[in-house]
Amino acid sequence: MNSLDTVSTALLIMDVQPSIVAQVPDADAFVDGLLRAREAARAADLTVGYVRVALTEDDIAAVPASNVTFHAAAATGRMLDGPDTQVDARIAPADDEIVVRKSRVGAFSTTDLREQLLARGVDTLVLCGISTSGVVLSTVRDGADHDFRIVVLEDGCFDRDPEVHRVLTEKIFPRQAEVVSIDDFVAAL
Repeated sequence: MNSLDTVSTALLIMDVQPSIVAQVPDADAFVDGLLRAREAARAADLTVGYVRVALTEDDIAAVPASNVTFHAAAATGRMLDGPDTQVDARIAPADDEIVVRKSRVGAFSTTDLREQLLARGVDTLVLCGISTSGVVLSTVRDGADHDFRIVVLEDGCFDRDPEVHRVLTEKIFPRQAEVVSIDDFVAAL
């Protein structure tokens, strides 16, 4: 892995919330890996941020039928802002860490995350979360379009479809990001 400037790097933990972590077959092991990455990031004084997806009543009312993913979530109330849409308690944020609530797939389009990162001097994003084909893919693409250097923690991402995860991390993400393991990330710090 290329070296990281700890002053300008942020670890983003995305969509790791009870309603989504429940999809992961060995959720405890997955969260343990994220905790290792987060503790290493904290020890190195990286910015740590959390992105969670949750809809308010106003968000639900504004979701058009043309948005297949969020219209279904709105209709069932599955993503209604509440306890199951908070950051998973096992990896709860510290008071000084960034936390944003989004109402769409990507981390940037419905949040002020970009502004918060730029205000802290961040130009490099280390991404992890659930799912590889959802928030991670969207944030890789959008983050690259915002000129951030992107690093993806391959084993810090999960997708219900292992083949989709493999194709994204081996063939698609390397076009815009460096894909590394949690161990490689920790060693680079």
